[in-house]
Amino acid sequence: MIPFVGLFPNKTSFTMPTLLLNASFIMDIRRKVEGASVDSLGFDVIDEWGRMVPDPDRWPSSRDGKGFTKVAQIVHSMGLKFGIHVMRGISTQAFNANTPILDVTTGKAYQESGRKWLAKDIGIKERACAWMRNGFMSVDTKSGAGRAFLRSLYHQYADWGVDFVKHDCVFGEDFDPDEISYVSKVLTELNRPILYSLSPGSSVTPAMARQVSRMVNMYRITGDDWDTWGDVAAHFNVTRDFSAANMIGAKGLRGKSWPDLDMLPLGWLTDPGSNEGPHRRCNLNLDEQRSQVTLWAMAKSPLMFGGDMRQLDKATFDLISNPTLLEINSFSSNNKELPYFSSKNRAMRNRSRHSASEPLTLGLTSCTGYEASGWSARATGDDLEQVCWKTNSSNRHGEPFCLYKRQSSLLMDDDLTYKQRFDGKVHLLKSTKTEACLGASPNEKLTSKESKRGSFSPCGRDANQMWELNYNGTLMNSYSGLCASMRTQKAISGPNGVRAWIATGRKGEIYVAFFNLDNEKAEVSMRIADLGKALPRKKIDSASCKCREEWTGKEFGVIKGSVSTQLEIHGSALFVLNCKSA
Repeated sequence: MIPFVGLFPNKTSFTMPTLLLNASFIMDIRRKVEGASVDSLGFDVIDEWGRMVPDPDRWPSSRDGKGFTKVAQIVHSMGLKFGIHVMRGISTQAFNANTPILDVTTGKAYQESGRKWLAKDIGIKERACAWMRNGFMSVDTKSGAGRAFLRSLYHQYADWGVDFVKHDCVFGEDFDPDEISYVSKVLTELNRPILYSLSPGSSVTPAMARQVSRMVNMYRITGDDWDTWGDVAAHFNVTRDFSAANMIGAKGLRGKSWPDLDMLPLGWLTDPGSNEGPHRRCNLNLDEQRSQVTLWAMAKSPLMFGGDMRQLDKATFDLISNPTLLEINSFSSNNKELPYFSSKNRAMRNRSRHSASEPLTLGLTSCTGYEASGWSARATGDDLEQVCWKTNSSNRHGEPFCLYKRQSSLLMDDDLTYKQRFDGKVHLLKSTKTEACLGASPNEKLTSKESKRGSFSPCGRDANQMWELNYNGTLMNSYSGLCASMRTQKAISGPNGVRAWIATGRKGEIYVAFFNLDNEKAEVSMRIADLGKALPRKKIDSASCKCREEWTGKEFGVIKGSVSTQLEIHGSALFVLNCKSA
């Protein structure tokens, strides 16, 4: 659990005071002693009901069961909002201690069917968080006791005065729609509004997001974002897809929901996984930083600053408090990628038209999507059947992609609950000569540019290695509830080119942003008349527009034909146009 403070953006029906969420992580409440790490076991502080609470040695105001109440009061007195970062389900520490479960309706231990229920009755150890196996596991949301535990958690957060909850290891490749839906239900019953955020975002698709977007306020759509250009560039395609699917500002919990591109890694930072330093300045140059915040604003992603607020330099402050970006981020509409422009650079002129196909690679997607269907069973001469992807997507030797399926030998043990939970599920092996089973989700958090899915490891009890072949041709993973899909990826044979986005302002402005993803400078131009193709209701065909570029401050005056500019390597341009019909 990690507390943080800030100002919420005015993007839901909540009454929020300002545009920008300055998210400043304070510190982890795990005991800060030798041997403690993100995935270490035994260093958490839990109360008698198995709920995570602050370490009183680090947070003296939390003694006597006060939790973060005093901290939240101080934060609120400064006109700020207070949030925490929590994980899925129940901690392994509480599971091992087999703590009782609080029934908030009685203030006593939860009882059902004549007995008191404990942590081991609700924890699903086979569904431990894939990248924090020693930390947290799912709870059984189908049981009254499992729901009572989750209810007690969020009632506790409300009692502390929490305004924002980031719920981690429940989305993307760790998808847990049952827990998300129940937590959302509990939040609607509380006496205070709490903004609800989901994470992580690896492998998220619009189809997956649609399953939960009405239940939440924001949800990650990429892996962790760090200060490399590769991470920034990895956001363009997924952001385009979510915009095209009309997911920006769709209906959400008590208001709207927003695709989240992750925090802005600007200013004073550490390296990934290093909480104690060494500290350093952001590795992105100013052009790259401007491109990042411009895309985040045009896509209306929640703006969350990921650097050290105590070391905030003027250049970074000017960037994250830019009035035009904040106006776009909070009040613009019709936000989408713009195809109507022309660009040229040396890299594009030299780009090869040929790209080589790579082998089929495993991806995860929503089981309701058309791309999930295509698996079938195939008999072999061996004792084991195969599960094969549709034969019209074969490898370079013309053979379909197949895995061997085998019932888990662990289903033969005496654990009745395990047998019932995974009845009909199978392990998938690469060959009959190995004891390595396919796992769907990675055992570490991924950055935006990384892809490490479909790994094989020794067969075990993990739900991550259990699969079910359904009658409709989908192959569903028991950990995330997502389905496997084989995709043919094309090798990138050249730079990523120039991208453009368009949006309209609340006072009639038109915002157009250009981004150079290449390693060469680029020239870009657009015809004013072409803006009407993207905004047909604007009737811009014969309009004249007063034009200004944000980053250079250049005033172009009134233009009627077209506007052109040069983009630096990884740089951007942001035009603000006020148009009048002729």
